[in-house]
Amino acid sequence: MQSSGRPHDDPAGDVVRWAAFSCLLVPVVLVVYGTSFGGAAVATLGLFVVTAACLVLLRHSERTAARVRAEERLPSAHRRRHSRSAPAGRRGCRTSDSASPHD
Repeated sequence: MQSSGRPHDDPAGDVVRWAAFSCLLVPVVLVVYGTSFGGAAVATLGLFVVTAACLVLLRHSERTAARVRAEERLPSAHRRRHSRSAPAGRRGCRTSDSASPHD
């Protein structure tokens, strides 16, 4: 059962939201423990850059995986061209009443 009441249809978005929360939390913790505001600002900027890069990579990975899944669902041209509905013994037969040379 999910506590938020919404389905998890975007796991990458959840990861990015937690990363953004961390980007906001880290400077607060740094300032509380004695780091200067400038140092905390630089750390925050670095975390936001890393988070943005991870978001771009996650979205690219999702698009690539979706494209691969879509291509796997489509039958290849080779399989379509050679697929037959007739049984294997009747593949070369054009009409049902013609005699084959093997009869």
